[in-house]
Amino acid sequence: MNIPAIKIVIIGAGIGGLTCAIACRQSGLDVLVLEKSLYFAPIGAGIQIPPNATRVLAQYNMLDQLLKDGVALDNYHLRRWQNGNVLLDRGVKNESELPWLVIHRADYHRILVDEAERLGVKIRLGSNVEMVKFEQSTVFLSGGEVIAGDVIVGADGIWSNLRNQLLQHPSPPLETGDLAYRATLARSSLSSLHDPAIEDLMNKHTVTLWMGPYSHAVFYPMRSGEEFNLVLLCPDNLPPSVRTQPGNLEEMREVFKGWDPVISKIISKAREKPVLKWKLLHHKELTKWTRGSVALLGDSCHPSLPYQAQGAAMAVEDAAVLGTLLGLYQTSLSTSSVARQTTIPEVLKLYESLQKERTTTNVQGAVSNRSMYHMVDGPEQEERDKILMNTKHALLEGDGNGKFIFIDSGYQKKLLRRDSVVDARRAWQEWTDKINGKSFVSK
Repeated sequence: MNIPAIKIVIIGAGIGGLTCAIACRQSGLDVLVLEKSLYFAPIGAGIQIPPNATRVLAQYNMLDQLLKDGVALDNYHLRRWQNGNVLLDRGVKNESELPWLVIHRADYHRILVDEAERLGVKIRLGSNVEMVKFEQSTVFLSGGEVIAGDVIVGADGIWSNLRNQLLQHPSPPLETGDLAYRATLARSSLSSLHDPAIEDLMNKHTVTLWMGPYSHAVFYPMRSGEEFNLVLLCPDNLPPSVRTQPGNLEEMREVFKGWDPVISKIISKAREKPVLKWKLLHHKELTKWTRGSVALLGDSCHPSLPYQAQGAAMAVEDAAVLGTLLGLYQTSLSTSSVARQTTIPEVLKLYESLQKERTTTNVQGAVSNRSMYHMVDGPEQEERDKILMNTKHALLEGDGNGKFIFIDSGYQKKLLRRDSVVDARRAWQEWTDKINGKSFVSK
């Protein structure tokens, strides 16, 4: 029997939305992505792709291109804010069979767009979704066009309009009290400083993170080491209504005055490219992610502080789980009796059950890292530094210390070694076995 492909309508063409589109097309589904922007602009700065995300992307045949455009990390260095002394050298290269990558967000996004289009995903730019009719599984665009789909996925980010509609009340993100200055710096610019310490940093495949009172700084390579990402995290002083504004070099210098001279020198080169100042937002755990044939994904349902490098990675996991389950459901329509006993809304509930608790744990993990990074000098900070300096390199072999999740081997194994596709397939099999083994009552 020739079964028509399930139609997936995805709202938002960010990292999560595009990965979901790719996952669904890999499963043979019909995919339309609606993006309100008129064009894809090469915006943003650096982003990390930890192994739980690269594992997904490798299964979707994008790892080679990501390695070409990004940098595979060897180490994660935590340093003291005043003098740059290394408190922890965490070797991440061997923590998983998949690499931990750093890449420019624009390069990452371009790779996803190219792969989605190669697979036949239809991407419509300038398509602003104003409303969703949940009972009819339709979306209404500005201008009046109506588009129907078997499944609607909200990947419309932290300011998700679909989230408000799904919950049936306004649910804006919350201020965290932190902001981030983000800048990209050219190797040639930093080399002009003629500083051996900075040259050493540039020649390492390392994320360097300076921890200090209420603030921290992050520096790592991109684009084969020809560009570098600098992020300065500190208390938020933006007005409540302002999300971003151009960064001020003198203000950046003042906030990090007295820090490791290497930081001051790197900041001095930020004048050569635009620096953006971003208010950091998050959201309390949602009561639900799905309603009927509509599901949320990524930042629309679990936005996080960027202190665990897992925000986008969790969106990639969501996409893999959702795409895998929907693909298995599509297959079941013609190969088994399962599809006659279940519905798409129930498949979406299965997706939620696999991801909701995990993403909540990881949002809390980012908050935990914030506490460790931002300790004020004193007894607690001294204890932290002693623990970090005594932590061995083979973190994921069981030598971590449970006081801080950054070096907790059990936590990090669950975080980094997760195979989202395998987990989704296993959950589907267990679920369908249960359905086939008992009388089924549709809800």
